[in-house]
Order: sequence, then C-alpha cells, then structure tokens
Amino acid sequence: MISIIDYNAGNVYNVLKACQRVGVDAQLTADPEQIKNSSAVLFPGVGAFKDAMDTLADRGLVSVIQETVNQGTPFLGICLGMQMLFDSSTEFGNTKGLGLIPGRIEKIPDDNGQRIVPQAGWNENQLMNQQTVFKGIQNQYTYFTHSYYAVCNPQYIVSSVDYGLQIPAIVNRDNIYGFQFHPEKSGQVGLYLLKTFFEQVVAK
Repeated sequence: MISIIDYNAGNVYNVLKACQRVGVDAQLTADPEQIKNSSAVLFPGVGAFKDAMDTLADRGLVSVIQETVNQGTPFLGICLGMQMLFDSSTEFGNTKGLGLIPGRIEKIPDDNGQRIVPQAGWNENQLMNQQTVFKGIQNQYTYFTHSYYAVCNPQYIVSSVDYGLQIPAIVNRDNIYGFQFHPEKSGQVGLYLLKTFFEQVVAK
C-alpha cells in the first residue's frame, strides 16, 4: 500500500493523479496506522513551513512520520514536503522541522533585486550523485515554485539547479528522498521520476 499523507497540503490530489498515471494505486490518508504500515509514503506540501509543521503536530503526525522513516519505509517529500525533512527553517522565524536530513531551510536571497524570488518556472537539473537511481535527471527541466531552499551537506544532494546560486532539487539520505520541484507539474520528466521511485526504490 502506497500512502500520500493528507494534511491540507493543497496539492495532494494532483500528486495522487500523477501516481495513478504511472500505474500506482496510492491512497490519501492521515491515519497513523495506515501510514506506518505502508510500503512507501509520499509527503507533498505547499504553503508555509511553520503552518505545515503546526498542522502535523496538531494531528499527531510528527512522531508517526519519524517512526515510519526509522523503520526503513521509502519516504518521498515533495516541494514544502521536502523542506520539512530538514532540521529547521527560517521562514517566519526559526521553526523546527522533522530532522530527517541534516540541514536547514533558508530564503533565496534576492541578490539586490537581480534574482526574482520566488523561483517560479522551469529549471535545468545537474546531476550531483552518479550512484543515484535518478541518473536520467541530468539536463532535464522540472517545474519549481518556491522562495526557500535547502542548505545542506553536498553528500545529500542528488541534483541541483542554478538560480544564481546552487539550489538542491533532489535530495536523498538512506530511504528518505525529496524533490524541491513539483513532479506532478513537470510533464513526462516528473512522471519518469515518480515511476523510478516506485520501481527502483520501493520495489527493490
């Protein structure tokens, strides 16, 4: 059973439809037992880091997510869901994250007005880790919309994009994966990435 965590994240139905397009029968759920007993979990998100973490805490899902990851379940965070995998964010003050990947989330600097924030649109991925299952991401464009980005050790970065600074686009630590972009809005490339996750991470 594949679960998509449902916590008023906004784009969960689009992620569900993308899973269906690659032949995966996923279910939206906020049920702790169903999440913990899943063969894989997707964690999408849009909006503000603090609001999302508060919602998770109110629903008792923070420890559920941490327990699910710690038992080795493949886990994929998408957009804000990826950012929440890290230790903390500076958005609207310092907010503690899930602490699953070492690092922090910071605002993309506007570079004296030369860099448009948020990054909204297509950007080209550069592969940073030759051992990843996502090798096909090299030079492929994916769709971004975000004002904050992950600052972390390069060992966790699978691919990055150039936005006047290097922004991690795919991250990975053990069974934990994150896409800063929206695979459900990234056309065939996004579907390839989801299919690869299910076939080479979940099914192995």
